[in-house]
Amino acid sequence: MHSFQLVGLPEQAFEPLFDLPNEQLAQLGAIRVFVKDRPGYPCRISLADAEVGDELLLLPYEHQPANSPYKASGPVYVRRYAKQRTLDIGEVPDYVRTRLMSLRAYDAAHMIVGAEVCEGKVVAAEIERQFANKQVRYIHLHNAKRGCFSCLVRRVPVSETGL
Repeated sequence: MHSFQLVGLPEQAFEPLFDLPNEQLAQLGAIRVFVKDRPGYPCRISLADAEVGDELLLLPYEHQPANSPYKASGPVYVRRYAKQRTLDIGEVPDYVRTRLMSLRAYDAAHMIVGAEVCEGKVVAAEIERQFANKQVRYIHLHNAKRGCFSCLVRRVPVSETGL
């Protein structure tokens, strides 16, 4: 029984940015990129590596907006025309399974109560291990090498798992 679900970022916050000229993007600390090779450009909306030729923005994103010592932002890639993806319960996407990941587990006060770095192929087991701690309300995944925010992992109540 899996107790988690990965959730991509909502596209609405990013869609208008794609229409800005590069000069205005630069004022926001953002750049436009076009994928030349794959993998390497994990979209935080679709939770998938972008395809060759796709247009993305690389920009700062406040992934931890809570008023706590762990308030934080960092770079993310978002792909033009991507739609927010919420994965099936227990599903881990390829772009996570093929990377070294950092997990940061937060409590209700948005304080880190658990953290680990692991290979993506074992991230599901590590998420389950972190959620075994009843204090953990949610987890953030980060790409361990560059530290970029990857996605939110929400705890799924047993009533939602169908068991």
